[in-house]
Amino acid sequence: MRLNELADNKGATKNRTRIGRGIGSGKGKTGGRGVKGQKSRSGVSVNGFRGEQTNLIQQMPKRGFNNPFAKKFNAVRLDRIQSAIDSGKLDAKGVIDAKALVEAGVIRRAKDGVRLIAGGEFKASKVTFKVDHASKGAQAAVEAAGGKIDLPAAAE
Repeated sequence: MRLNELADNKGATKNRTRIGRGIGSGKGKTGGRGVKGQKSRSGVSVNGFRGEQTNLIQQMPKRGFNNPFAKKFNAVRLDRIQSAIDSGKLDAKGVIDAKALVEAGVIRRAKDGVRLIAGGEFKASKVTFKVDHASKGAQAAVEAAGGKIDLPAAAE
């Protein structure tokens, strides 16, 4: 077989429909848009528009409160950190903080801080974490392995 002999199987490709190219094409004249009206014209966006009625999204009740000052933490499971330590990307002897996690590729960016959450198995001993928040399960798992977590004074 040569390159000039390569071809798709019969029926593998299909020509696109050329809309508005005569009534014999089956998609001519109105081009599949029906007859007249706003939706048959170009440049129309009427999603969610209901005539004189109020939009459905505006009618729905709003609940709760969105805090614009809420901190967005980057949550990291302990088993992700353990696998990074096992593969040599993280040094367990040094302090593990947001900068070290980004450099190791465990997280992409620190956002407003790092939150440790329990998950999976954590067996690295004497690891020191300097993070902004940690769940109770994560604190227990790290302390059970002989490590410690340094949290900011306000979080305690």
